[in-house]
Amino acid sequence: MSHSAGHGGPAFLVTGDAVALDLRPAGFANRAVALFIDFLVQLVSLVAVSLTVALLTDGNLDGALPVAVELTLVVLIVVGYPVAFETLSRGRSLGKLALGLRVVGVDGSPVRFRQSLARALSGIVEFWLTSGLVALTSSLLNRQGRRVGDFLAGTLVVQERTGHRPAAVVEMPPPMTGWARVAELSRLPADVATTVHQYLTRYTAFDARTRYEMGLWLADAVSRYVAPPPPPQASPPEFLAAVLAERRRREEERLARLQAPHQD
Repeated sequence: MSHSAGHGGPAFLVTGDAVALDLRPAGFANRAVALFIDFLVQLVSLVAVSLTVALLTDGNLDGALPVAVELTLVVLIVVGYPVAFETLSRGRSLGKLALGLRVVGVDGSPVRFRQSLARALSGIVEFWLTSGLVALTSSLLNRQGRRVGDFLAGTLVVQERTGHRPAAVVEMPPPMTGWARVAELSRLPADVATTVHQYLTRYTAFDARTRYEMGLWLADAVSRYVAPPPPPQASPPEFLAAVLAERRRREEERLARLQAPHQD
């Protein structure tokens, strides 16, 4: 149903009828700054670990236990830091969060633990053992900015905050209003909602088969985070539109409540 874009395309997710969804690979400069932030965090952590172990052992690291402890902590920082952040925050380390970037699968799916682990293990060679030369070369040669770890893991770093053209508004289907008002929507991940929004706002650009298949796939994905189930008569586009419209309504109400005290 969906495929990754070609090496030269600006968008990373393309539907079966070759209509690209508007999520773009991150620029080289943004990726470099994000990596530098993450590198600084890890470097400071490594220095802190070394100093702490040295203080606790009075500088005597001849014993096997202190060395093992320090080595374990180094591995946790070098490998565990990116894996934990990317897995728990759905593709964002501290550096990527600061620059509005996210790691996703090449098919647009959320990054998985094994993919983050592959990227982190590759990073040992790409960054730490070669001072970033391997990662730099790979990113410059690839038009989507993918480094070796991205190829091994099947991932891509995309830009989340694009800042151009206002988002189209998805309206509530009237028959779904009652269900939407009582639905639990807080567990729906932002990246899933973004994909649904792109599907609905570009609905007419798809052929009939793609509309149907993508609608079923997205409705199944969204239903895992939403309760209760939608009414049996609701079509996938109606269900998806109701979820997005209700999320927007609740967010607008929340913002209005926050602004109310300042207007008194």
